[in-house]
Amino acid sequence: MAHDADDPHHHHDHHHDHGQEAPSDIALRVKALESLLVDKGLVDPAALDAIIDSYEHKIGPRNGAKVVARAWSDDAYRARLLTDATSAIAELGFGGRQGEHMVAVENTATLHNLVVCTLCSCYPWAVLGLPPNWYKSSPYRSRAVIDPRGVLAEFGATLADDVDIRVWDSTAEIRYLVIPRRPAGSEGFGEGALAALVTRDSMIGVAILPPVTP
Repeated sequence: MAHDADDPHHHHDHHHDHGQEAPSDIALRVKALESLLVDKGLVDPAALDAIIDSYEHKIGPRNGAKVVARAWSDDAYRARLLTDATSAIAELGFGGRQGEHMVAVENTATLHNLVVCTLCSCYPWAVLGLPPNWYKSSPYRSRAVIDPRGVLAEFGATLADDVDIRVWDSTAEIRYLVIPRRPAGSEGFGEGALAALVTRDSMIGVAILPPVTP
């Protein structure tokens, strides 16, 4: 669902810095819980490491970067991605848990897309991996809707006043992937080189990819 930042019905009562990370003691508690479960034989540390490695290196932003690179390189694929993202992403072998019901939205010279999940933290794990802490935070989830331009500026993504911003609200039924604008200077790049330019944050919409320098 797309939101208009000026719509009063989407006002939230959070006024914290979007960049505030979760308290450090949470990480300590998670580690302590993991150690307890391992000590009691309820969790196999090797299996846990394999799961984490899979999400970091296989089910992660590299998948989404390959999707974007293909869209930049192949107009027919880009059209399929914008029409039926779930099927187009599946063509590259990506999908599964929290990768269903995908919608791709494309940044242009006059439109910038930003993704948020105002209700919880629905996120396309199949193409972006594990969600960052700030994406799950209440400040980001509220301010992305009511002040998207300000949030983008705080991430270092400053847009011209004539660029419209559209905020897409992910749900359990639908998740979004932003196709960032292809960086200037990347003409002639192969898909592998293009994929290396794509970042997780650009596929959420909080980052703008810089030009490629010689």
